[in-house]
Amino acid sequence: MKNIHPEFAYQSRELGIQIDDTLGDPPDRRNYANIVKALIGEFSNGSGIDDVNLLSFALADYLRFNDPAGLLAQAAHYDKGNAAKVLKMVSCDDAAAGKALATVAAADPELARKAIITAFLFKNHKRWTDEDHSLDALQKEEDSDEEEDEDQLEQGHDIEHLFDTRGDDNA
Repeated sequence: MKNIHPEFAYQSRELGIQIDDTLGDPPDRRNYANIVKALIGEFSNGSGIDDVNLLSFALADYLRFNDPAGLLAQAAHYDKGNAAKVLKMVSCDDAAAGKALATVAAADPELARKAIITAFLFKNHKRWTDEDHSLDALQKEEDSDEEEDEDQLEQGHDIEHLFDTRGDDNA
């Protein structure tokens, strides 16, 4: 990863999981929009929710990242950073989301800074990951997985325990 603090990388992945879980399968955009709206309302009212991912979740679709290079640089440090500087690197066209961000930034600038960077990393995953998703890389990974599986069992190895997971002797 390109100089991204591991906690930001973790928070970004968790945000993706949280969004996917909320959308569901098949995606329910109305439910998702209702949850985002409720979160924005809570943060706008100064509810005191102290959760980076919930704030990122609420703002991710509304933030405009005006300084991607600056945000990447700020992502190197999780526990220390310049909240005022990070806040200047984003804008928000939605009035309710803007109010939520301003309310949180006034009460807890560090929470706002972390949430902005987490949302940025989530929305710009390809800018900071070094993962290779090419067909060649996927084929190499698949080949190495097959080799590992073949190496785990030896000829004559007792494999009955793999099929009788309840242990009730139904052989």
